[in-house]
Order: sequence, then structure tokens, then C-alpha cells
Amino acid sequence: IGKEFMPPLNEGTILYMPTTPPGISVTEAMKLLQIQDRILKSFPEVVNVFGKAGRADTSTDPAPFSMMETVVVLKPQNEWRFKPRWYSYFVPQFMQAPLRLIWPDRISWEELVGEMDNKLQLPGQVNAWTLPIKARIDMLTTGVRTPVGIKIYGDNLTTIEKIGTDIESLLKNLKGTRSIYAERTGGGYFVDIDLKRDQLSRHGLTIEDAQIQLMSAIGGENITITVEGRERFPVNIRYPRELRDNIDTLKKVYVSTPSGTSIPLAQLSDIKLTTGPSMIRDENGRLAGYVYIDISDRDLGSYVSEAKAILHNNLRLPPGYSLIFSGQYEFMERVKQRMKFILPLTLLIIFFLLYLNTRSYVKTLIILLAVPFSLIGVVWILYLLHYNMSIGVWAGIIALLGVDAETGVFMLLYLDLSYDDMKKRGLLRTVSDLKEAVIHGAVKRIRPKMMTVGTTFIGLLPIMWAQTYELGADVTKRIAAPMVGGIFTSFIMELVVYPAIYYLWKKKGMDPSK
Repeated sequence: IGKEFMPPLNEGTILYMPTTPPGISVTEAMKLLQIQDRILKSFPEVVNVFGKAGRADTSTDPAPFSMMETVVVLKPQNEWRFKPRWYSYFVPQFMQAPLRLIWPDRISWEELVGEMDNKLQLPGQVNAWTLPIKARIDMLTTGVRTPVGIKIYGDNLTTIEKIGTDIESLLKNLKGTRSIYAERTGGGYFVDIDLKRDQLSRHGLTIEDAQIQLMSAIGGENITITVEGRERFPVNIRYPRELRDNIDTLKKVYVSTPSGTSIPLAQLSDIKLTTGPSMIRDENGRLAGYVYIDISDRDLGSYVSEAKAILHNNLRLPPGYSLIFSGQYEFMERVKQRMKFILPLTLLIIFFLLYLNTRSYVKTLIILLAVPFSLIGVVWILYLLHYNMSIGVWAGIIALLGVDAETGVFMLLYLDLSYDDMKKRGLLRTVSDLKEAVIHGAVKRIRPKMMTVGTTFIGLLPIMWAQTYELGADVTKRIAAPMVGGIFTSFIMELVVYPAIYYLWKKKGMDPSK
């Protein structure tokens, strides 16, 4: 049984977030985005596609052109492509509905994402697949948009980039890795214009004069504002794109001198392309670089455990550098630490309430034996349904503890009633009489016990029959599954084991010769 933070929640949409090496141009990003959208729209399950490259004029979304975001809106899953099942060809159509509850005859979410990923293996880009709401929450809380992320901390961006590329090469062949991309922290491209002071002074120019003219010609300058109803738009003037899109054309940009002549920029400066950090991250007072890992067909917990072992054995970090695993794994570890406090506290509260009810430590401990009995069913149902341990499953287990205590009290109540009744009538003289009392309390009143468990099953089974295309079904099924499996085994073990334990406990107070 694997481990994960939250069960998958079908949002009805997919967020496709490919990453390219830094330095991609606006035109190339637009072409690549159109190709991606065209491929995604070709799938019959897709309603519409909306892609974005670059960012708005705000610091809240610092996305470069190399990080694109495409929202893919999907049809309901019962309208997806047909997938043949064993019953598809010989079972009549009107009888197939109940079988679809167990064996769906539509392609799954994972199969659709897998097909999309295969068709979008474009040169120079690394794919990542997630959900829109989930991705926003992850990025706001951890900064990592993929299920697993590795944060590298250090003092030099070049060294951080090298560590990231080493991690990328070590983990790319690890089972479950759909894609992995290490940020090129020093891979940004810049146009460096180094002004020659002697040439500027020869023509009566200062550095400030040259920079202002360059800013206007290349970057643009707002010269007025146009008013259109309630809206205001600045009017910006600069060289057309074809006169400023490469080094050769930039050299031909003219700078005006006080004498009225125009001098080409090539005479006043050295122009060259340089590399440097495209974006500088800072966390906890240290420089940082991220490695994004998208996983598939594997649970998050076992993947991170194996990845940690590989990096521990094969990666040597320079002094002063460290790395931590983040993303969904960070949430999972946080929940794990909290559960170490919540579960014992829950058991302690249940123990206290049971003791107030029974006024006996022995009876309380007998009732609490239902907990390990029910965990047997939890493990089996999670294994059979291929569910991972998650916060949703833990919520179901905590709810199960209370139900176990209820059925345990119910069982012990009937054993006590049968025992006390025979004792009052004076029929409890031998061990055989004790055995008869226990059998009477455990077996001959089995109907109300079955009804107690049966009503719980009746309430939970519709949740377990919910189809995956129903919004929220994946989460609710993982909450209900532990209760379904746990109550079943707990009920059986209570009928088999409780009477025997009760018999041995009461037998100690009787005369062995009888």
C-alpha cells in the first residue's frame, strides 16, 4: 500500500505546464503554444483549450516565457472513449450498468494523460501535468507545481544549477518518473551594451544621454495616453521589431548628438550576448534552485524514499549546500507528524469515554480489541482497491475507531445481559453454564448486531459505487473504504473472538472443579 498526501480530486480540467530552457523568444513561444493547443484539442475528450505564455504586469505571477500554462477543459468521463471490457460483447446493454460500477468501460484519467503526454513529446520541452486548483495551492504554499520537487540551497547559482542537472540525470530513469526538469538558474540570455566613454565624450554625449535614447528606441517611451470611454491606454513609441530583434540590427540604432548628427550604436559601444541568472530565488536567506519531478503509475511515498536513497549514494554535495524534498511530499510529512499526535489522542479519548460507560478497565480493553480487528479489513480493502494511504484514508480510519467502539460496546452489552440474567436466576453454577450464557449472548442475539452493521453498510455502499467522473467521488470513496472494510472484519472478529475472551475472563472467578 503506497502513501500520498491527498486523494486525487477530479476537477474536470487538466493544467498542462511544459517547461523549455530559458531564452525562448516571444515569437517562438507563441508558435510552440499554438502547436500544443492544436494537439490537445485533437483529443475527443477535450471541450476547449486555453494556453498562456509569459506573465501579466504583476509580481504575483513571475512566469517567464519558458514556463507555459494550458488549461484543458474536459467532457464528463461517461462521454469519453469506449474501452472494451470482458462483458462488453455478450452481456446485454441494459444489464451492463451494474458491471460498470466495478469495471468502467471508459478510458481512465491516467490513460488520457498518458496519451496526451506521448503526443506532446516536443523537442526542447519537459511536460508536467496537474490540476488547476491543486497547482495554484501547491505553488502558493511550496513554490513547486509538480507532485515532487527538490529545493537546492547554496551560495552560488552556477553550483546550484550543476547540482540540479546532476539530480536530473540520476533520477530521470527512476521508475515512476514521467518527467524531470532542473531549473537553469544561470541560463538566462541578456544583451549587454557596453558604452565606450571615450567615443561618447568625442561626440559631446554623456552616458545618461545615450541610455535615455537607447531606452526610447529599444524599450519604448510613453508619449501620450488615449482615452476610450472609461478606459485609458498609453501610446508607446519605439523601433519596429525587425529593427531591434538581433545584434546586427541593434548596432544600426542611431544615437543623436548635440550637434544634430546621428551616430550608429556600433561606434559608441560594444554589443554582445551574455548569460546570467534568468530569475534569482531566495529562501531562508539563501539562494535556491528547484528541480521539478512529475510522477506517474507510482505512489509518492515510495518514490521519494527510493529517490532519497539514490541521491544519498550517488550525489556529493559541496560544503555549504543542502537540498530538501518539497511539493506534495512536504504536506505528507507534515500530516504524518500531526497524526502521531491525533491518533493517540483519539484512542485516549475513546478509552476514557468507554471507561466512564463500563467502569471496568478489563471491559474497556476488551472493547478496544476491535481496533486491531478492524485494521485487518482496512488493509485488505485498500490493497484490493489499489488505494494509497492518504489524509482521506486516515479520516476514514479515525471515524472507524468510533464505530468500532460502538459495536464493541453493543457486543459486550449482550454478553453482560446474558451473564447477569443467568446469575440472577441461579443458573450459573458450572463452567458449562457459563459457556451456555456466553453462547446465548453471542449467537442467539446475532440479528440486532447484524442490523447495526448492516445499516452502516447500506449508508456507505452508494459512496463506494459512485463513478469516478462524479466530482468528489475519488475523495469520498477513500474516506468510506476504511469503514466498509474495517466494520466487516471487526464484526466477524467480534462474533468469534469477543465471546472467547469474555468466557476466559469470567471463568477465572469460578471454581475450577465445577
